[in-house]
Amino acid sequence: MTGTTPRARARARTMEDIVRIGREHLAVHGAAALSLRAVARDLGVVSSAVYRYVRSRDELLTLLVVDGYTELADAVDAALAAGPDDPAQGVRVVGRAVREWALAEPARYGLLFGTPVPGYEAPAEQTVAPGTRVIYTLLRVIEKAYAAGLLTAPDPAPALGEPLTGDIARIRAELGLELPDWLMARAISVWTGLFGAVTFDVFDQYGADTFGDRAQLFERHLDNLDGILGLPVPSRE
Repeated sequence: MTGTTPRARARARTMEDIVRIGREHLAVHGAAALSLRAVARDLGVVSSAVYRYVRSRDELLTLLVVDGYTELADAVDAALAAGPDDPAQGVRVVGRAVREWALAEPARYGLLFGTPVPGYEAPAEQTVAPGTRVIYTLLRVIEKAYAAGLLTAPDPAPALGEPLTGDIARIRAELGLELPDWLMARAISVWTGLFGAVTFDVFDQYGADTFGDRAQLFERHLDNLDGILGLPVPSRE
């Protein structure tokens, strides 16, 4: 915050405190029970003072949504930066990073990918950019593996038909991707499959005693996602 005024720095610190307390309340009480009055109480100010920073519960929820998406994407980016420089490992690195963050932050993951909060609609102009960072990163990882010649293409390539081919062409142009239609379609399956597997784990949808080692199970999910893409799946005893 170098170069900002004392008032601006104080406001930024207060906003950070509001988001921090909002995270704590989210973990304890859930998204539907978030209350600006309760946040003001823990912040040590009267409720009217908080409204100078956050005007409504929905605005607080949006702050928490953007905060969650941003932290998740940062965790994925950090894992890729620290991981092996091997395009064949990229999907696995992304998948593990998503699962690790989600298990550490189940309430925040639930806010992003769980049951919608009654009466709340996330404003697209604030949430789409941070909310799509992980999928864009995943697509870049897939593109890198494709460029390296690691993916086995289907022969013949399936015809996708309209309107899907038009949607894929638009997304590919927007992102500047060099991926064929068949691989874009498979990437969508990998994206939804990854988050589906993580959601089952975070929300205990397998049942408490169904699988003894969820991490091992997730690695097999990653094998399957690699197989969807056409990556070679490592042999195991």
